[in-house]
Amino acid sequence: MKIITISRQFGSGGRELGRRLADELQFDYYDKEIITAIAQKQGLKEAYVERTLDSRTWQSVPLTFRRSLFGVSSLQSAQTSLLLEQKRVIEAIAKNKKDCVIVGRNADVILQEEHPFNIFVCADMDARIRRCMERASEGENLSPKELEQSIRRIDKNRAATREILTSSPWGRCGTYHLTVNTTDWNMKDLTPAVAAFITHWYKRRE
Repeated sequence: MKIITISRQFGSGGRELGRRLADELQFDYYDKEIITAIAQKQGLKEAYVERTLDSRTWQSVPLTFRRSLFGVSSLQSAQTSLLLEQKRVIEAIAKNKKDCVIVGRNADVILQEEHPFNIFVCADMDARIRRCMERASEGENLSPKELEQSIRRIDKNRAATREILTSSPWGRCGTYHLTVNTTDWNMKDLTPAVAAFITHWYKRRE
């Protein structure tokens, strides 16, 4: 079984790279599917699950996956339940024993015993702003300055979440097998090169 995890800066194209890698390598792909699975198991709306998991309200609590989430009174019960369910869903994906790509959700740490191939995707701020503007929803008219503020806020939130949940730094190069800077790259052209690197990495381990 081969597992690829992708952590990424907001707007860097990590989600697109993950999807393309899954297609290129013919792996299963998990991203929003994780939120969908949590929502179905908990009988909740997907938007609520995603918003709650990404909330900063519990980020002052020293918490790791190596310690029980139960008994932490500072966390609201709903948030605790969703964090546990997210962990269970990701572990269940690994138990399927099928090659897959998992985007985000600290899957690299949760599944570290499965020895996944871990990627961190980054890009220059200008490239990230440009990508966000190109993919903005209809009626979403944020200025470049507003987008930069939003990008920095989301990245800060991801870093804080990872540190609290895993005691592992977000974005530090030594934490990942490969760091990919997507600046000035067409994702369609970049994907085969990354896929080739991953394939070679796994062959060396055989």
